[in-house]
Amino acid sequence: MTQINYLTHLPIVETFHSVQGEGTWMGVNAFFIRLAGCDVGCPWCDTKISWNTKRHPQIAIMDLVTEAVKTHPAIVIITGGEPLMHDLTELTRQLKEQGLRVHLETSGSHPFSGDFDWVTFSPKQFKAPHDSIYQQVSELKVVVKDSSDLAWAEQNAARVSANVVKYLQAEWETKSSKDLVMQYVLDHADWRVSVQTHKLLGVR
Repeated sequence: MTQINYLTHLPIVETFHSVQGEGTWMGVNAFFIRLAGCDVGCPWCDTKISWNTKRHPQIAIMDLVTEAVKTHPAIVIITGGEPLMHDLTELTRQLKEQGLRVHLETSGSHPFSGDFDWVTFSPKQFKAPHDSIYQQVSELKVVVKDSSDLAWAEQNAARVSANVVKYLQAEWETKSSKDLVMQYVLDHADWRVSVQTHKLLGVR
């Protein structure tokens, strides 16, 4: 297996300029960097194409930063896959040197790296989060398929700061999950419903 030099290159599935589709920053002008590689294995994942790093090219960090700067985004979102499988220190350093606000979307299943302005933590029962994530969280987003996910959501909520914004997001293909989420939020005022507006709008 080819060793990745995280000081110069990262395996990239895609980059694109759109709007953030969910969470606190929903609707905001965003440049997305989707990293390849994920070992969490969510069966309902909508980006399974990202799982295998060997299927995607290693792109120079300087080229990623140049592309991001050209779009003049309000935020740059590093996502995956599971981005924390990779050392994000150099990528975030170079992005922030250009004055860009940098966000992370992660399951937290690997040790934390990088310098971020906002961290969206979406823990999955399929692979336990690494302890290093909990002090970094800005918003907690838990995908709900059945009632066990609600217990999982509370378990992780108990480990983050009281100031963290907490979201429940219905698993897209499971109709009953929408009712579960709605009722839970109505019964628990500290949680919010997360809606994937990019899917409703038909954009990435």
